Amino acid sequence: MPNGRSSTKPATRRTGVREAAAQATRDSILRAATKVFAKYGYDGGSVEKISKAAKSYDRMIYYYFGSKEGLFIAVLESIYRRMDEAEAAIELDASRPVEALTAVIRFVLGYYRKNPEFVTLLNTENLHKGRHVAKSLRAREYSSRAIAIIQKLLESGVDQGLFREDVAARDLYLLIASTGYFYTSNRHTLTAFLGEPLETPEAVAHWEDFVIETVLRTVDAGASEEETTTPPHEAKTWQKSQPAQSRARSSSGT
Repeated sequence: MPNGRSSTKPATRRTGVREAAAQATRDSILRAATKVFAKYGYDGGSVEKISKAAKSYDRMIYYYFGSKEGLFIAVLESIYRRMDEAEAAIELDASRPVEALTAVIRFVLGYYRKNPEFVTLLNTENLHKGRHVAKSLRAREYSSRAIAIIQKLLESGVDQGLFREDVAARDLYLLIASTGYFYTSNRHTLTAFLGEPLETPEAVAHWEDFVIETVLRTVDAGASEEETTTPPHEAKTWQKSQPAQSRARSSSGT
């Protein structure tokens, strides 16, 4: 007579195998879609191209993601999640806010540089005015963690008298993200426009150091105090010293 316990094991194993195979198929489609959308954009990234790249079938995309738009939203959520997980893995000592904030800046700039697909996909979504990511229920969760990290560091810096009290974590996050994103997304056109390579190790290191100095000056409590003691009328003395024609030329960029 068969044992009752052993009779349930094959069914359990089969269910586990099916679930693992389904997850593997879904992951394969997601990876392929990330590459295809990054290369061809949303409009050019067809279901056929994605299924071919994933070595799957069109019907499997509709089965797991519902539609091409559903798949694109899943791709956006996936790239945000990966950045969020990488950021969460940074070891930060909030009791040393200057060093910790510097580490955050280095991470953000480095992440954009090492993950050009992330930048390309965000460019694509911005061309569509964010209409796909606006439908995501998870995207905001990932940004909230990044801002919470910066908020914690700002509070520590304020408590130690190192940072200004009037800097919002959201504003600082936007400052850091914009310096990293713009440099990476526009590196090719800027290289041509400025006539100097922006992807050399030396250029990248220089920009990183400049951004760190800029951000730390922005939050520095000492710098804030110095600014408040400077008479307002002295702020634009260089303009007053120029003749009217000279000011006009400088403002026109000629």
